[in-house]
Order: sequence, then C-alpha cells, then structure tokens
Amino acid sequence: MSKNLVIQSDFGTSDGAVSAMYGVAISVDPTLRIFDLTHDIPQYNIWEGSYRLYQTITYWPEETVFVSVVDPGVGSDRLSVVVKTADHHYIVTPNNGTLTHIKNDIGILEARVIDETVNRLPKSGESYTFHGRDVYAYTGARLATGVISFEEVGPKLDVSEIIELPNSGPTVNQGVITGTIDILDVRFGNLWTNISRELFINTGISYGDSVEVTIANDTHQVYKNIMTFGRCFADTRLGEPLLFVNSLDKLGVAINQGSFAKAYHIATGANWKIIIRKIPKIIYN
Repeated sequence: MSKNLVIQSDFGTSDGAVSAMYGVAISVDPTLRIFDLTHDIPQYNIWEGSYRLYQTITYWPEETVFVSVVDPGVGSDRLSVVVKTADHHYIVTPNNGTLTHIKNDIGILEARVIDETVNRLPKSGESYTFHGRDVYAYTGARLATGVISFEEVGPKLDVSEIIELPNSGPTVNQGVITGTIDILDVRFGNLWTNISRELFINTGISYGDSVEVTIANDTHQVYKNIMTFGRCFADTRLGEPLLFVNSLDKLGVAINQGSFAKAYHIATGANWKIIIRKIPKIIYN
C-alpha cells in the first residue's frame, strides 16, 4: 500500500474531532502520511462529500486510501464500507450516497462491509456517534499501512448495493443543453456543472460565442441572461458573467471577480438545473 491516508469530513476544525482521527491513525503506524482533503463539507451534505471525492481522487497515487465521513445516519443500521475504485484507490465511508459520483464517473470494482468485530478501535464498542474515529480512521489506517489487506476488511458487498443519490446526466435536445449545478467553487462563487466540454463543443458552440443561460431550482427560474463562452476570466469585463471550462473539463459559470452563487442565491444538487442555448449571430448587410 501507499501509506497515504486522505481524510475529508463535515466536522470542521474548531474542535478536536479531526485531531482525534489523526491520533487513531498515527497510533496504527507512526510512519503513516495523513492529508486533509477538506473538513468544510456543509453539515450533513452527502452530495457535496461525494463530489469532493470525485474532484480530487484521480490526482493521487494508486492505492491511496481515502476516508470520507459525512454521516448523518451514524449509529443506525446503514453499512460501513470500503470500496476499491476502477483507478485502484480505496475509500472508507458509510454507504449512504457518498460514493455516487465515484460509482457513476470513475467506477467501483469491488466493495466490502467493514467487520467491526476486527476493524474497530479497541475499547470503543459502546460508542455509536463517532465512527469517523472508531471505525473509519482506524480501518483506513490499517489498510493504508498493510496491517490488513482489502480482503480482510470484511465480507463482500455487491457493487449494485452501493447507495446512489439521484443524479441525472446532461441531455441535448435540438441544440439545447440541460444539466445540473453539481458543486460550487466555494471561495470564488463559481458554479460547476455536470456538462462536459466535449458534449458542449459537439453542439457547435465555440469560444467567443454568445449563449443564453437559464438556471432554475425545480420549477422556479432564478436566472436568465446572455453571456460569452470564454477561455478565461479575462475574456470578459470586470463584473460580467461568462461560461468557461473548469479544471475538471466541465462547464462553469462565473462573474469576473465576483461571486455568481452569492449574486443570485444559487445552491447545488440534482434539483438545480442549468439550460444553455446558443444565440444565433446577427449578420448585418
């Protein structure tokens, strides 16, 4: 194994929860290398936890172990699992939808249920509210350092039983593209969609073209305007909106040096739709 352990959660860092997970992992093997993906997932937001894994995981070496804890059902009968991805990474997490984007966009080769009779922090058996520390950090560290093999995590779980959140793909109908606002580039307020650059370009839209962008939450329209499809933010004036290709090769929507999300009170998830239509060029004689 790689001896890399990458942790994400919705715990924040204002108390000792993340530090406790570090302590458990280091106690398994002091040479283990631990990294934070993020601990700023909004509380209970399983969708965002799923996307942040997808956003990050492919840039890590094979056999890196990820621990993802966004777990509003902690202590219930939801399963704790470890999966092996098609890119040969491992993810330790509750089976609650956190693996949605991984399963759809990367692929899961195999899944196992964590056997807590073996893979649980000693003397923690009466605690039911901190599986991030007692089960996930402990199991993740043991797997990353080779104390246990993937097969020793626990019994096999059919990949079809990995829970997925509602997640429809983008569609094209008569040149009109419909997708979802999957996530925010939080610090800058840009919107990241599930529409790939390839799908977008195949509709005949080129850099510099004008497009009509509509954003709706369920049936409530919150934004409709015309903007430019640009290569970078400098392709528009300060304060103007633009459509661009983000770092995951998917379409993003931004305001040049402003927050699109804050300006129009836009959030994320399968119910946030974006519709894009090319504006025909007007040729004057």
